[in-house]
Formats: sequence, C-alpha cells, structure tokens
Amino acid sequence: MKLGIVGLPNVGKSTLFNAITNAGAQAANYPFCTIEPNVGVVAVPDKRLDQLAEMYHPKKYTPATIEFVDIAGLVRGASKGEGLGNKFLANIRECDAIVHVVRCFQDDDIVHVDGSIDPKRDIETINTELILSDLEVLDRRIERTQKMIKADKKYQAELDFFKHVKDVLNEGKAARTVECEEDQAELLASVALLSNKPIIYAANMSEGDFSAGVEKNPYFGVVKEFAESEHAGVLPICAETEAQISGLEPEEKVLFLADMGLDESGLDRLIRACYSLLGLISFLTAGEPEVRAWTIREGTKAPQAAGKIHTDFERGFIRAEVVAYDDLIACGSLAAAKEKGLVRSEGKDYVMSDGDVVLFRFNV
Repeated sequence: MKLGIVGLPNVGKSTLFNAITNAGAQAANYPFCTIEPNVGVVAVPDKRLDQLAEMYHPKKYTPATIEFVDIAGLVRGASKGEGLGNKFLANIRECDAIVHVVRCFQDDDIVHVDGSIDPKRDIETINTELILSDLEVLDRRIERTQKMIKADKKYQAELDFFKHVKDVLNEGKAARTVECEEDQAELLASVALLSNKPIIYAANMSEGDFSAGVEKNPYFGVVKEFAESEHAGVLPICAETEAQISGLEPEEKVLFLADMGLDESGLDRLIRACYSLLGLISFLTAGEPEVRAWTIREGTKAPQAAGKIHTDFERGFIRAEVVAYDDLIACGSLAAAKEKGLVRSEGKDYVMSDGDVVLFRFNV
C-alpha cells in the first residue's frame, strides 16, 4: 500500500513524514523544500504478531508494511504546471490513497503560503487542482466513448454517466462524491481520476489542542464537516508530537502519550484509518521459520490470499487450514487448537477474515 502525503507548503507535511518514517526529509519554513518525493516504508504495528512470535520463537519476524510518499507542496495553478505541479500530479497518481495534511494550528513563526489559517480554503485549493486535472482526463474518455457510440449504441449509458461526473467536477466537487451504482463505480474507477482516490484529511493541530480536546479546536470542526461531505476520512494529529516521540523507546513512548491522554500514536491511528478507508485486513502465517502478516482486501477468497504469498500457491491451491487468531492464543498451540476442532479446512470459496492464521496446501 502506497500513501501519498500532500498539502500546501508549511502545513506540517514533511514534519509528519519525518516523524512517522524517521527518513529525515528536509523540513524548512519555505515552499518546495521537498522537491523529489521522499519515500519511507513503515511497519504496520500488529500485537498479534508479537504474541505469535512468543509462541513460535521464529527465525524471522515480518510485519505488513506501508509506503509513505512525501509529495512536493502544491500551489494554485499546479494543474497547469505552476510551481512543482506536474511532479505533484504524477506522484499522486501512483499512490493508492491520499493523506491530505491540513493546517489547523496558529504559529506566527511559520508562514502560511496564503497569509492566514483557513482549512476549508486550503483543502479546496488542492482539490481544485486535482479536479482541473481530472477534467482533462475525463474529456478524453468522453471523446473516446462518443466515437464508440457510432459503432454500438450500448455505450450511451456510459457516456451519460461520464457527462454527469463532469457536471459534478465542474461544480468544484471531487469525483469521490458522485453517487454510483456498482457498475457505475467500476466505470468511474476505470478512468483513474485523482479526485476519486480514497482520502484522509489529517487535521494538524498543536500539542495544546490535544491536551484541551480536539473538538475545541475551531478548525477541526471545519475539516471534519468537509470530510463528511465527501465520504472521506478525517484524523486529528499533531505532527510536532509525532516528531517528539519518533525517537523514543517503546516504554518512554507509552508514558509520553499517557501524559497527553492518548493510548496510541498518531501513526498507529493513521494506519488503522487507512486500512479502514481502503477496506484492508490482515491474515497471518506462523511457524518456526517465520511469523508474518499479509495485507489483503476485505472479501478476498482463500486462493487469492494464497497468491499474495506466491503465485504457485494460488495456481495449485488445494485447501486452507485456518484457525482464528483468538482461538489459537487461547489454546496455546496449534496442536491444542486441532484437538478442540478449532482448525478448519476451507476450500476455494472461503472468504478470509481479519486475523485468520493460515497454512495453505497446494500442488503444482
């Protein structure tokens, strides 16, 4: 999973990226300090893997990972190549989802590119550039569909739908706000519009806001309301706090967060929110050679899950031996779980569940 971190210059984008990846991207009080996208790979925290490691004492421990891309700050006119607009649009096109960092803090020492704090304006600035880029892409698709209609009238419904999407975009609304039937959603996905990508708005606040309660921050309510209108995610976060705890030992981190009234870091909350937004779950494999988490989409069937490990596993799939993580831990061993009849043999139609511990049987 690749997540693109975007936002206007000086909103805390690179500070957040540095904190969650420890990648050391340059953070400075001027636009475009991030020219090439910085990339950092982060392990997905999963306490279930820790428990399995205690049970199996494996030679290798492999969590699932997320790739974060810190994308250059954007200004008005990016869709026409202003600033670093072309790079911005190309980099965001490669990402699975967007983390849009929105400034919700006051600090006279950090200059806002537009001179004042206004989250709704900032969001709309970036959304407008994505929409303008999308209109160009959609116009090309509409033109192609019009040509196809001349040969086959069945494409009329497709054309009508794309024209409706264009009307929505022309109203300044993101493609993700378009209400779709299932077949229309597939059509929309086939155009690869930037404003249709799943998005989480990360409302970047000060430490004081977290201490006082995020709902008391007047800007957070604005971001939350906008996110709800787009069926998007929203997450209050403090990039400065994340920067402070990024270098701490686990025990120190827990104490630091407890002092702020938090039980998990912003990174953990962000990862959880992204999994939920994208409809992702994890299944687990465990044994002495390795304990490992694998990320799949909700609704994935056993053979396709096996294919995540190796294509031969999917091609030669016979069955999946599955035990729920909670059952395995409660029994203390796989042998004990088998004795209690908790290890199931599942076939090709089995839909994987989050936390399934699986051994795939295959023959190629």
